[in-house]
Amino acid sequence: MNLIGEHTDYNDGFVLPAAIALCTWTAIAPRKDHELHVFSENLNETAELDLTETHPQPQHRWPDYVHGVALMLQRLAVPLAGANIFIASDIPSGAGLSSSAALEVSVASALLANSGHTLDLVEIAKLCQRAENEFVGARVGIMDQFACCFASADHAIMLDCRTLDFQRLPLPASLAMVVCNTMVKHGHAGGEYNKRRAQCEEGVALLRRYFPSIKALRDVTLAQLQAHRDELPELIYRRCHHASSENERVLRCATALQAGDLATVGHCMAESHLSLKNDYQVSCRELDVMVEIAAGVDGVVGSRMTGGGFGGSTINLVRTAAIEEFRHSVAKEYKLATQIAPDIYVSKAGPGSTEVAASVSAS
Repeated sequence: MNLIGEHTDYNDGFVLPAAIALCTWTAIAPRKDHELHVFSENLNETAELDLTETHPQPQHRWPDYVHGVALMLQRLAVPLAGANIFIASDIPSGAGLSSSAALEVSVASALLANSGHTLDLVEIAKLCQRAENEFVGARVGIMDQFACCFASADHAIMLDCRTLDFQRLPLPASLAMVVCNTMVKHGHAGGEYNKRRAQCEEGVALLRRYFPSIKALRDVTLAQLQAHRDELPELIYRRCHHASSENERVLRCATALQAGDLATVGHCMAESHLSLKNDYQVSCRELDVMVEIAAGVDGVVGSRMTGGGFGGSTINLVRTAAIEEFRHSVAKEYKLATQIAPDIYVSKAGPGSTEVAASVSAS
């Protein structure tokens, strides 16, 4: 879950994610052949994947995430063994809560353990991102996979997506993260997410005429962008404006969080949502309604949409004493406004990927 820094990771920018108390579990056992037999408890479906297939193609279904991770491990010369794999998750898909990244990191960790091989966490995050970029077909950034690997209890991660330098920032004990699922689903592999990335890249190409050293929107200040606004198509300017301003907001929010300045944290979150709504155009009516309702509840520090957009969830920082009133008010008012009952999750920041059961031998 991302506190702030949306659509900045693939622009080499800054993000501030944390893990929530929802999980994807992968159980694995070796096979004697070179196949992966994968069962999804949530979907009650099985897939069989051939590790010796020369030119596998995505099928545009959930097994692509597993297959993509296996392929990226093989490209790193990891000698994968066949396996029976059982996957279960309580993370809602399409809710902006990184369900695909959780699946990728969980499966990668299990495949490595099954093959008696290890990789450092940075390499795992990178290969999982490549699986989604190169096989699944969604041009996501590194944030979700990195957070799944490096998250820590009671902390957020201030991550530089260019260098992958990061700092764990403690979250106030007086606050809880409350995720409100609008129940409107998005799909990253659909065209809109990839369009936004292409529009940012177009902006970089145009701005490079004036600033030859820039490599990504991370390198463009708001002043530079404003100075050349007339040279950019209006749509491209708005996309660039979001990325540049969001990077500044992440830095401001991280500084405020460390200083205990919760008012500024809240302002940054509100500004972020408006930018995602107006400049990046990835919000929707349901997300806007949810944020508007939350803003009127006592005890709310900040609220914004989180995730790729086009539906999904909002993230809310709420004082612990106000959680029950918040849940009641948001559920009631959102249902009245949309005729949809939301799912609401209350969580403290949790850890990233861990092994929860060691292998055992049959007696």
